[in-house]
Amino acid sequence: MTLGLDGTPAIDSLPAAERVLARADELARHSSMEDGIERVYLSPEHARVNAIAASWMREAGMHSWQDAAGNQCGRRSDDPEGMPALVLGSHLDTVPGAGRYDGILGVLVAIEVAERLEHVALPFALEVVAFADEEGTRFGATLLGSRAFSGGWKSEWNELQDAEGTTLHDAALAFGLDPERIPLAARKPEDVVAYLEAHIEQGPSLERLDRALGVVTSIAAAERRLIRVVGESRHCATPWEIRRDALQGASEMILAIDQIARDHNSPATIGHISVEPDAVNVIPGLAEFSLDLRDATAEGRDMTWEAIRRRIREIALDRSLSVEIESTHAAPEMVCAPHLRESIAVGIRSTGDETPLDLFSVAGHDAMAVGELTDVAMLFVRCAGGISHHKDESVRLDDVAASIDAMHAAVLDVALRYSAGDADAPGLVP
Repeated sequence: MTLGLDGTPAIDSLPAAERVLARADELARHSSMEDGIERVYLSPEHARVNAIAASWMREAGMHSWQDAAGNQCGRRSDDPEGMPALVLGSHLDTVPGAGRYDGILGVLVAIEVAERLEHVALPFALEVVAFADEEGTRFGATLLGSRAFSGGWKSEWNELQDAEGTTLHDAALAFGLDPERIPLAARKPEDVVAYLEAHIEQGPSLERLDRALGVVTSIAAAERRLIRVVGESRHCATPWEIRRDALQGASEMILAIDQIARDHNSPATIGHISVEPDAVNVIPGLAEFSLDLRDATAEGRDMTWEAIRRRIREIALDRSLSVEIESTHAAPEMVCAPHLRESIAVGIRSTGDETPLDLFSVAGHDAMAVGELTDVAMLFVRCAGGISHHKDESVRLDDVAASIDAMHAAVLDVALRYSAGDADAPGLVP
């Protein structure tokens, strides 16, 4: 049992939390993998979970529809058409070998909150959105669903191909969408009051501090690069002094990146490495590796990269190698709106935590894309060991109950600010 905003006993949220966990288990059964969870954009599994989410939205008193990009949306049935909406949501797609809660928890919590508020008068409409593609697993470009929702769809994405060579254009047609109409999923800024998202932390901070929930301050600035180190392929009998071993050079670079990123407190990940000719007795003439670099700000990220770039060049020069660097993705930080952060904090305080913890999100989220459309804020929920993108992803029943209560209270606080035309919350002036 948690306390209401007035300090009186509030709704017992454990049954709702039990329903959320049971629904997460149900969605986990819809996977393209036999021994794990994988749901990708425009797949049969995507269609099935959209239909299930739509049924739960209707049970919660919403009417539901699939938009032109394949996002599943719901809106309270009594909300007048044309009334601007506060949107709650997250995503239902996954990485290969995923857990049950990354993205999914935020959608299910949003549905529970909408059901609680089904007949509560609010100064705006209330909507839930289950985004279709946050992870970018199938076509390599992330946040496709929320980018379409926010008006950032690019026509060239229709030519992206999956591992089997199927274009996004053809996959959309097979799914039942018109690829030329995907941009029509875009919402107008005047139609959206704000966006709130609940999500597992995907890190260990909350657990280490024995906290259930946290306030997200910002989402990391990220950049991904592909680094190719070019040397010379030769027989393993080649003397050390004349070798130009691309893999040896890449290995030294990777160790240097690790140290520099630690020194700058900028999370860096090398997730891919390959060599050519990839033979046991041949010195590699080409080594290629990826770098995912993040920081609380784009300025901090770029400072770390400059230090890394200098060291890579030095190593290449010392080893008589050449280096080619390609940027494959870049995004600035997304700062959560202060007034919405305070509403999330109000929500957390309603659960009994008087000093809500502020957390910076290293992981990317749909809120990054929606932040191009409207003000955003996020609620983090503790996950066991900080484990995510893995079958051992786990959350606690009482934490899920607290997240429902906190998001419920946050929506009510946003409503109060909106009704008052809060001068410190320009995005909430009706």
